[in-house]
Amino acid sequence: MSSIAAFGEVMMRLETPGFTTLSQSGSLAYSFSGTGVNVASALSRFGHETYLASTLPDNSLGDAALAHLRKLGIGTAFVNRGGRYIGMYFLEHGFGLRPSQVTYTDRLGSSFNTVPRDAGDWERIAEAADAAHFCGIALAMNELARSQMKQLARAVKRRGGKVMFDCNYRPSLWGEGGHAAAAPHYREMLELADLVFMNEKDALLTLGMPSGGADRLAQLRDLIPQVAKTYGIEAIAGTHRQVNGDNTHTLAGYFYREGTFRFAQPSTFSVYDRVGAGDAYASGIIHAWLRGDDPQYAVDFATAAAALAHTVHGDTPLASEADVVKALARTAGDIVR
Repeated sequence: MSSIAAFGEVMMRLETPGFTTLSQSGSLAYSFSGTGVNVASALSRFGHETYLASTLPDNSLGDAALAHLRKLGIGTAFVNRGGRYIGMYFLEHGFGLRPSQVTYTDRLGSSFNTVPRDAGDWERIAEAADAAHFCGIALAMNELARSQMKQLARAVKRRGGKVMFDCNYRPSLWGEGGHAAAAPHYREMLELADLVFMNEKDALLTLGMPSGGADRLAQLRDLIPQVAKTYGIEAIAGTHRQVNGDNTHTLAGYFYREGTFRFAQPSTFSVYDRVGAGDAYASGIIHAWLRGDDPQYAVDFATAAAALAHTVHGDTPLASEADVVKALARTAGDIVR
């Protein structure tokens, strides 16, 4: 198993009970998550040694978040302390025609986005990690977050480690004209990356690559090999999601490596909580890729991990490798006694 560092902000999730809206509810439940938290937690459950590279406020909120990370099995040696605020978002669960709604509050004022780290921290983290995971959400924050992200990625590459980058473009964070603003930063990270998570929309809209494909699958087959060749990327993975009329979702994963696409059989399932499912898919691919598993097994395993993540409350995937293998074999479902 590998030692993996995940760079990212710890977010405080505040959600309304059930399917109520903020205007209806008079109470909120809180938890801690974030892409880096989710990926590191999932990989820890798969047997890897994981660390989070982040900054938390030096107060009781930061203490609570730190305790939560430890409970998830995530190493906290590279969590910096400073500042006063933690990034927060409010979640309203959708139902039927009403989609789930995420509302962020002053993320730019959080400790992660305002407190610089010592320059030597990046080499220290890179020395301890065989691989590092990065998310495009951090690129949307501000110049400090972007700079620190790129410094760590370069340090990992210098030491021969693997760089994993999830494009994860969020329109609400980049704002109007966001694709043009995001493009140079995405290109810089893609040039450093060995494994990338993206789909055809990232290539079309953010990277500005043309395609004559008539549908999403044709565009994916056209654009992903171009991205891999242009940026020298070893492997690229991602998913296509369809929301069905009966409130179930259908997820289809792909994995492109060594010039060949592998696709998982589409999986249709009921949804309890979909937030964080993409991180579960990424974790499944990373786990199998770092072990050198067969690419078809990797995409099947990752799709099963993502489907399982829809069945638990909260952002953070909780499935063990044994749980995913059972789901992959379609043997889960009955009571285990």
